[in-house]
Amino acid sequence: MLLYSSREEEDTAQTQGVALMLSKYARNTFKGWASHESRIIKAPFKTKEEGITMNFVPCYALTNDRNDDVKDQFYNRLQSIIAKCPGKKTDNPDGRSKRQSWDG
Repeated sequence: MLLYSSREEEDTAQTQGVALMLSKYARNTFKGWASHESRIIKAPFKTKEEGITMNFVPCYALTNDRNDDVKDQFYNRLQSIIAKCPGKKTDNPDGRSKRQSWDG
């Protein structure tokens, strides 16, 4: 199963999107998904622990050449989505804080 969120404008290339591909096993635990603008998907999954859901939020972050207001809007939207996820919050799995580039 492939979930894809992108710009909804007609006659434009499929840009600024984010995709999530699910295996057969992942599909069995998948509870649905929501697209939040073209660059963010929220996908909840059931876990083995009763009553616990894992929310996975893949996103396509803006590049550094975008202006700061646009980047701030994106990261504020992302923080808003994460804040609405119930339960304990965790940091990025790779330990980087938001807006930190891969080289820094």
